[in-house]
Amino acid sequence: MQKLGRVINVSPSGNAIVKIDKPPKLGTEVFDENFNTVGKIFDIIGPTTAPYAVIKTIISEPTKLKDKPVYLLLSKTKREQKRK
Repeated sequence: MQKLGRVINVSPSGNAIVKIDKPPKLGTEVFDENFNTVGKIFDIIGPTTAPYAVIKTIISEPTKLKDKPVYLLLSKTKREQKRK
């Protein structure tokens, strides 16, 4: 797993906002520390120098994600590249 970032806020519609360094692809699944799917990357907002990911959550209580880290699963090819 690769850390995406920490959830800094949850919108009234239940979308989680995460400060990120490098934007992942839209539609990428996002997980909590227990490998539970919390949602998918819905949008990237903010300036290119300081982007934020908007995660469309699928969990019943998205406010519980606030201040928690979220993660991406590395694809097999990326895992192999990291080992080298």
